[in-house]
Amino acid sequence: MSPVREPDVYIHGHHESVLRSHRWRTAENSAAYVLPVLEPSTRLLDVGCGPGSVTIDFAARASEGDVVGVDASAAVVDVARKAAAEAGRTNVRFEVADAYELPFEDASFDVVHAHQVLQHLTDPVAALREMRRVARPGGYVAVRDADYSGMTWFPSSPGLDEWVALYHEVAEANGTQADAGRRLVSWVLEAGFEPEAIAPGAGVWCYSSPVDRQWWSELWADRCVASNFAAQAIGHGLADEVGLELLADGWREWGRHADGWFAVLHGEVLVRV
Repeated sequence: MSPVREPDVYIHGHHESVLRSHRWRTAENSAAYVLPVLEPSTRLLDVGCGPGSVTIDFAARASEGDVVGVDASAAVVDVARKAAAEAGRTNVRFEVADAYELPFEDASFDVVHAHQVLQHLTDPVAALREMRRVARPGGYVAVRDADYSGMTWFPSSPGLDEWVALYHEVAEANGTQADAGRRLVSWVLEAGFEPEAIAPGAGVWCYSSPVDRQWWSELWADRCVASNFAAQAIGHGLADEVGLELLADGWREWGRHADGWFAVLHGEVLVRV
């Protein structure tokens, strides 16, 4: 019998400012470490697919295979289905599903992938075991997560310092791990994968060009006041509306610097089943 768990709380939610970020993601900029193991006939599961941009990219590469994206949010699954229809991708489908109880038979997929998912789960090891269950022997499980303490920026910004501290506090209140990237190898080992089967790595997003800097700063300014992150910060008693507005101002101030630079560090693990 499966253990009874309290529902996980997604720290970002699905406000437009969040989906704006998620739709920017592609297989190339967010899952490049997975691409070498994809074949035209690959059967792939994308866990926590969000609006489906990476999933649809996978489907284009596995053009003769079957690609499935699952997410806990029915609303965002609808967004992904519309995106797939607009892209004309017929070898991809999207379903509502729980990462802890995937509705698939054992050994159903060649590749099971999750991008920015484990950091939002109170039991990431249980999710990894479930991902392993539905991956075929000889297939792969691939996970990538950001590491908030590893993020860095220039110039220095008291507002961004306060933002990253608050983000950690909200994640801790939710029972999740903001610094997931550095823990992926540890979690994969705890889930029972063989050490010699693990290929660890790291990846970076960098926002520094005028266009990228403005996009990233405005996106996070909006998240600070309008996303689920803001609602949770207030709900946990960690911030108030005035404080969140100041964080948004800090993001916009950073974005106005012509020499502004921001890097997001990710841990990556590709493991053979």
